[in-house]
Parts: sequence; C-alpha cells; structure tokens
Amino acid sequence: ADGRLTLSAVGGPLAGATPKWAYFFPFEGGIIDHAAAQTGQRGAQGLTLTLAPGRGLAANGLKPPLAGVLSTDLGAWEISAEQGAVLPGASGEGALGDGEAAQASASSTAPVAFLQAALFALLGGLILNLMPCVFPILAMKAAALSRSAHEPAEARRDGLAFLAGVLATFLILAGVLLALRAGGQALGWGFQLQSPGVVAALALLMLAVALNLSGVFQIGAGLQGAGHGPLARLPGAAGAFFTGVLAVVVAAPCTAPFMAFALGAALLMPWPMALAVFLMLGLGLALPYVLISLSPRLLSRLPRPGPWMETLRNLLAFPMYGAALWLAWVYGRQTSDALALLFGAGLMLALALWLWGRSQAAPGKGRLAAIAAALSLIAALGLGVLAARAAPASTDGAASSAHLPSQPWSEQAVQAALAEGRPVLVNFTADWCVTCKINEGAALSSPRTAEAMQAANAVYLVGDWTRRDDAITAELQRHGRSGVPLYLLYAPGRTGPRILPQLLTEGTVVDALKDAAR
Repeated sequence: ADGRLTLSAVGGPLAGATPKWAYFFPFEGGIIDHAAAQTGQRGAQGLTLTLAPGRGLAANGLKPPLAGVLSTDLGAWEISAEQGAVLPGASGEGALGDGEAAQASASSTAPVAFLQAALFALLGGLILNLMPCVFPILAMKAAALSRSAHEPAEARRDGLAFLAGVLATFLILAGVLLALRAGGQALGWGFQLQSPGVVAALALLMLAVALNLSGVFQIGAGLQGAGHGPLARLPGAAGAFFTGVLAVVVAAPCTAPFMAFALGAALLMPWPMALAVFLMLGLGLALPYVLISLSPRLLSRLPRPGPWMETLRNLLAFPMYGAALWLAWVYGRQTSDALALLFGAGLMLALALWLWGRSQAAPGKGRLAAIAAALSLIAALGLGVLAARAAPASTDGAASSAHLPSQPWSEQAVQAALAEGRPVLVNFTADWCVTCKINEGAALSSPRTAEAMQAANAVYLVGDWTRRDDAITAELQRHGRSGVPLYLLYAPGRTGPRILPQLLTEGTVVDALKDAAR
C-alpha cells in the first residue's frame, strides 16, 4: 500500500514479548530494498514491519509465499509469509527500531566472518589447481615456465602478468555478479555459463587456442627456431596476462572444497569485502605459478628450451580441443537443435585461421589468402550470432543428466516424499559443472548406490542449473551456497537436510542413505 510493503508476524515466541528492533531478510533477491530502513511497531501478539520494495518486485510481482529470516533482539526465525490483511495484535503498543541494531550486531562479527571467508577462498583457489577443468591451463602454464625458466627476469615478469590477468578477470566477474544481484537478479557462481551465447563463444575461443597450439597460425612474432617462439599465447607480458584470463574462464565451471562457503559468504557481505574474497580466490589459483616464477632455484631445475618444446606445444593442443568439444556438448544440452550452427561457426573459424596462417607463411604474397580468411571469419561470426540466439532446450528431460532414476526437484516434491516417510536425496547440478559430472559418474551411478537408494526407499531429485533457474538459485542461497554442486539428504523426522560433501564417493552416499533410513 502507498508504495510500501507491510509484514506482520504474531504468535509463538513473539506473543507477549517486547522486541526492541526487528529486521527481515528474504531469501529471494530483489523483493525488498535491503539498504532501506525497516520501521515498524510491536503489539500484544507480535510485530509489524514496513519494507521498501525492490526492483524485482516491480518487474515480477510478489509470488507468495515470501520466505526469509525475521531477526530480532529476542532471536531469529525462518518464516513464510502469505498475502493478506495485517494480523491482529501485531501493532499498537510501541515503535520498533529501524533495524540499525540488527545491522550493528551483524557488523560486529563481520571482520571475523570476512577473514574466515578470505582464508577459505585462498585455500579453495589453491585446490582449484587440482580440479580437472583447469588441467588444460596448467599444461600451458607449465610449458610457459619451461620456456622462460633460465631467464629469471622474464619468468618474474610473466608470473606477475599472469597474476594480474587472473585477479583482473576475477574482479570483473565478481563485479558483474554483485551488480546484477543488487539489481534483483537471482544469480550465482558460474552464472555466465548459463547463457548459451557465452558457452558458444568460449567453445570457439578454445578451438582458436587449440589451432594456435597446433601451429595453424601464429600470434605476434613468428617462431624463431624450434621451441623459442610464442607458446600458444601472445608474446611477453601480454601473453602471460591472457593466459591468466583464460585460466579463470576455464576454471569458472569448477568448484573446489572451501570455495562454497567462501563464495556463499561473500555474496552476503558489503561490496569491498566481497570483492576482496573473490580476489583471494584468484590469488590462490595463481599462487603456485607465481611462487615458482619468483624462485630462481626452482626455475633452474626445469629443462632448458629446445626442439622438444615444439612437440610439447602441439601435444598441448589436444586438451584445448577437448575443452572445445565439452563446451559444444554443454551448448547442445542448453539449446534446441542448434548444435549444427555452432559446428558451422567452428568450421568457418578453423578455415579462417588456416588461411590466416597461410598468409603469414608467405608475406607479401598472401593477400588473397588474407581476404579469404576475412570472409570466412565474417561467416563464422554470423553463424556464431545465430547460435547465440538459439531457442532453449525443453526442460522436460532436465533430470536425464543424472544416472539414477530421478525426478525434477521442487520444494513440493521434497515435502511430498517426506510426508510419505521417504528419505530424499537432492542433487543440484549443471552440465557445465565438471565436478558435478565426475561425482555423478563416480558416486551416483554405481550399483551399490542404486541398491542403497532402493533399500532406503529414497526419492532422488535433480535440480538442473544448466540454464538459469531462480528457484534453484534461491535454494542454493538458502543453504549458504553460490553455485553447484550441492547435495542435500532429507530424512523424515529431521528438521533440516544433511549437506553432503562437494566431492562425493560411493561410500559417502551409501553411508548417508543408510543413516537416513535409520
């Protein structure tokens, strides 16, 4: 009413109580303006709060029930509000504070939470180097180190440039994510890969890098002797910076232990703290490479550059071809009958880069090849634009990404199964999440897991986050996560779900199911 929302809560611990202040935190972003003051009154049975609506409310309307946390000086409770008249007994006996006390209370623990999140982000970034999706970039970094191992000044420059590329890309991704969330968008880590256009562009980029590694074309100066030219990158500091950018792009689908807590906490912090946590994650990812590049003793143990580096360069093209194929598969899962457009764009891009390489091999005589390369590149861009605008795939078979017989996730499906006295295993996953796919192959597709599911009479639900889904995003945030994977195991009679580890084993799942059945 009058451009404001009124929230009333009565009964239970609020009946007859005299709270001094109250503040409401909805699970769904964009419903209210979090920065605006929340004023209200207390009554004999509870309280009312007056809230400023957010941009998301004007765009999408209010979709009850509105769930969140009501925090007061007497305690905090998870509530679910329905539309209707103000409840009787919720006002008339005095004014409440505007929530400043709640914010002051939260800010008193903010430094500790920030330091914990920053430490976990650093550890998560270090572990991220061991995740399979980062392998192609690790190989490129190792080869680049070998090339400059016996030139300490060049190695130091490349190490610091690589660090700058990683931190700058993390900063851009974090800034875009936080800005969109502040505008009411329900997004989490890896949000860019929920867009088929971004996935298509990354697939074509990986193909171009692989063709460069295969020697189809060169960037910058040509090879000056076997193994002494630019190794799949621009020469000098610019190449090292680009490799850092590429490392973050490839690492985006991955989550490592400690990352979930750090990023989930960061998204609830003020902007400066949140950006600092993301930068600590980038520092962890780049730290091993930087430490080696700054240590002359370690560098001296690496083999000297030579003809073997040309063979290594060509060999390293294949992980990048693999990354391009994987991204093409993800794109195919996200769209409806548009994979041919992406393959066509890839074919024309490969032809354009091959013609460019031919023109490089014959300076002054390759004008015709250069013109043909430009025309092929235009064709590739046109097909790429069409691929980016492809219609989304049907979500009817969203659960098919899982190996166990499954149903699509919804809160109603969880409650219905629990009402029947059945445990519920929920898998929040995405096709672009490499960790998710490894877990599904190793722990969620074995005969032992299937037998344990049957013995526990459990229900298996899959929340597919391959494309944007605001309901799944809200559920992730509810459990303090900013991205997938997330595994929840509900048991009848328990107040909340058990959160399973991000890296699953068959034994972990089987033991958890046996415990839920008991």
